Amino acid sequence: MKEILTAELKPGMVVAAPVKTKRGQELIPAGTALTKQQISRLEFYDINSAMIDEASLLTEDEIRAALQAAAAQKLSGKPIPSEPAPEVIPEPTAAPAEPKKREVAYSQKVKQSSAFQEYSLKSTFSTEVLREELEGYVHQDKPMNYDRLLDAVKSLITPGQTIIQYFDMLHNMRSISDSVYSHSLNVAMISRILGKWLHWSSSELDALVLAGLLHDIGKITIPEEILNKEGKLTDEEFQIIRSHPKAGYDRIKDLKIDSRIKKAALQHHERSDGSGYPMGVDEIMIDDFALIIAIADVYDAMTAARKYRAPLCPFQVIREFERDGYQKYKTEYLLTFLRRIATTYQNNRVILSNGEAAKIILLNQNALSSPLVQLNDGSCIDLATSSLYIQSIV
Repeated sequence: MKEILTAELKPGMVVAAPVKTKRGQELIPAGTALTKQQISRLEFYDINSAMIDEASLLTEDEIRAALQAAAAQKLSGKPIPSEPAPEVIPEPTAAPAEPKKREVAYSQKVKQSSAFQEYSLKSTFSTEVLREELEGYVHQDKPMNYDRLLDAVKSLITPGQTIIQYFDMLHNMRSISDSVYSHSLNVAMISRILGKWLHWSSSELDALVLAGLLHDIGKITIPEEILNKEGKLTDEEFQIIRSHPKAGYDRIKDLKIDSRIKKAALQHHERSDGSGYPMGVDEIMIDDFALIIAIADVYDAMTAARKYRAPLCPFQVIREFERDGYQKYKTEYLLTFLRRIATTYQNNRVILSNGEAAKIILLNQNALSSPLVQLNDGSCIDLATSSLYIQSIV
């Protein structure tokens, strides 16, 4: 077996040893062929790597060559090694894909709207403002213009725009190569939305926005050849990336800004159950800003595209949070976030994991990711008691 970093895992790889959380809870049993959802779950739990059966890492040509060599050896009459030839691992059965015509049509409808065109231009400009301010501060010792940073975020807020419209814009702006700056901009906006849902004051919202914009400033100190490396990271490189919360805090700790902004940079990867990093502290020691940034950070990461999977839809992300997110994140904040996100999509059309179209007609408050849906023939399915799940929103 071979240890593979989570970022390098691919569907079909077979787990050679049980994957467990830092507290010993088994997430994936040995012998499991990984799916996209399971790899996303490892990300969710901050699992750095997994032990993989090396046979499942072989290409079809390598497997065929090994089998041919074994056959030739048998015909030659020579003893055959006791180790068996690599077993061909079947690909896991994938859920039916969403009909491409429906998906493309919806995406194109959003992207062709005048509202999206306007948002795209503003978002590109705001991302550039953030890049200029942060790189100027980190690399050139220029003072940050906090008013300019806040204005860059506020320019994306359009009067009368619904939450659904905002998330439609955000999801369709995504690409696999999303930068630290576009991610930080998204985290700032999502955090602001959650802060409003929690009825925070306007001054607190402004400070929270700055916390979102600066939470990943430590990544700017990481060499681009490591941060944007396409191949497998070495253990040393992986530890360098994990050092960014402390590096970010060290960069801004002496600034005359709200101390909660500094703590968010340091603690946004800490978790309420003590399973996070860099210090492994529990909720009582984590600042409220960091607790909110953590939720926004994970939501944005999971709804973004990755090299090994397409973006997860909001209900898939809600399902990941529900599995034991209430242990890892502050319950009040997470429950507010998930309820409002789910409510946002009440009455929306969706595609189920079996490819069928349906409409959300009633949310299940005890399982927000599994509402009651109505199919096109008028029949209803309670997803809370079904193996089906929402695969995408249309």
